[in-house]
Amino acid sequence: MRRAFVGHGASRGNALGHARVRLPAVFDVSEERIAASAVEAELARLHAAMAAVRTELLAARERLQGALAHEIGEFLDLHALLLDDPELLQGLDALIRQERYSADYALRLQRNRLAAVFEGMDDDYFRSRIEDIDHVIGRLHAALHRGDAAVRGTAGEILVTDSVAPSELAQLQEEGVLAVVTSGGSQLSHSAILARSLHLPLVVGAADVLQHINDGDVLVVDGGAGHVVVAPGAADLRAYRARKREEKRERQQLHRLRREPTRTLDGVDIRLYANAESRQDVAEAHALGAAGVGLYRTEFLFLQRDRLPDEDEQFAAYRDAVLGMTGRMVTIRTLDLGADKADRTGLALQREPNPALGCRGVRLSLARGEVFATQMRAIVRASGYGPLRILVPMVARREEMQRVAALLQRTREALRAEGHEIADEIPLGAMIEVPAAALALPGFIDMLDFLSIGTNDLIQYLLAADRDNDALGDLYSPLHPAVLRVLHEVIQLGRRRGKPVAVCGEVAGDALFAPLLLALGLEEFSLHPGTLLEVRQAIRNADLGALRRRAGALLRARDRAGIERWMARCA
Repeated sequence: MRRAFVGHGASRGNALGHARVRLPAVFDVSEERIAASAVEAELARLHAAMAAVRTELLAARERLQGALAHEIGEFLDLHALLLDDPELLQGLDALIRQERYSADYALRLQRNRLAAVFEGMDDDYFRSRIEDIDHVIGRLHAALHRGDAAVRGTAGEILVTDSVAPSELAQLQEEGVLAVVTSGGSQLSHSAILARSLHLPLVVGAADVLQHINDGDVLVVDGGAGHVVVAPGAADLRAYRARKREEKRERQQLHRLRREPTRTLDGVDIRLYANAESRQDVAEAHALGAAGVGLYRTEFLFLQRDRLPDEDEQFAAYRDAVLGMTGRMVTIRTLDLGADKADRTGLALQREPNPALGCRGVRLSLARGEVFATQMRAIVRASGYGPLRILVPMVARREEMQRVAALLQRTREALRAEGHEIADEIPLGAMIEVPAAALALPGFIDMLDFLSIGTNDLIQYLLAADRDNDALGDLYSPLHPAVLRVLHEVIQLGRRRGKPVAVCGEVAGDALFAPLLLALGLEEFSLHPGTLLEVRQAIRNADLGALRRRAGALLRARDRAGIERWMARCA
């Protein structure tokens, strides 16, 4: 019997396939005691499961390439850290050795203990980490019961579940999953962002799907509109085929845009930069005709390793990025680590009370001066091979940029004295992602050569809303009057002072927001290479003069609904 569900479209695309229902992980394991003689064997069984999960996480990490390695890798790294947490390990061993519980029941008890601790914290960030605990415990539970038989394939299926972790998405697509439908989730969560990068259709917030969809049901999913149809009829199938034909036509049109200029209908050139962190990303950006690299993440050199990268290793990576862009500008962002992106070297603090507001970005770099000096030397050395500029993350005040500028000057003088060939000019810029930086910008913009607005954190801090908190999905949005006004003020200040301004957050990579950003005055976008052609097409379809004339109406909008009406009139 046909039935339709409406959720929120989180990643465009259409799929037709059988449902694979995954119910929420509920660790309802009965209490089970084991004999004293079986304790060592049960411990060995648990430790073997842990080793298997560690191997799975490592294998998944190694399969990732490019920018996805950064985004998905953060969650895999976090799960690996949880798996090695002494409190988890010691608690499990004690429950089995001293209480003589089975490994399954010990997992349930330890999960509940840790969850109770996290739930009792005042900090929303740590409360939200309960989901990560559940993913790790779920992996361990599955490993304990995994037999020699191969796991049932998912090719051609549509996953229906309560939520999906970012770390799962690449593997699901690799296994052949066609789309994902969740009963919870947000359109701007990490999972949604990654699904768009993977071009994997995703519908979130489709209430009651778990109650009414069964394994094997035939589904049609429209990830753009957020529609899910069970047992589709002839009209549904015709509509699906029409959407697939339109998808194919759009892909062909986008492919032809690889060599076309990013120019509006009224003849204004807009710069599209690519975000990157590897040679593969740089090569893709070059092939797509990007104006350069607007954000080269350096964290990948520090993650998933037990020692810090030395100067020569960093220099080689930065030099290769510069060479790969063959004369186009490469923006190197200095280290952006923090407790939410902890490394294994001990550089970043792993247990801060509130990591989002902790020692991260430029704060960490200035606190670890020797590490920062090494990175600065590597970056400046790479400037001898082509255009390069330096971007500083998490800036909040003028004093931070003064210290960075002084270090840059000392580094240039030292390298020249040593006989290195370096660029005569190395532009220095700041990421505007802390509200204080946006408000105080008139007081330190004179120190900057360019600006880059990091909308992901700016929105989060400005609205006090964690984008991965499903309960706040409607609040965490760029379509808030305060967000638009801050963007407009920063962009216009940059224009008045002759400082180029780019947006490098997720908003820049969504073609739907391109008219809005153009209206606010933006002329430089930095985005994931996978969405570059879609944004180029949106810009080529835009009349910049008309959008700028309507900017006043956009800024006068008093709520999200008013902003959405403005966008609808631009569609």
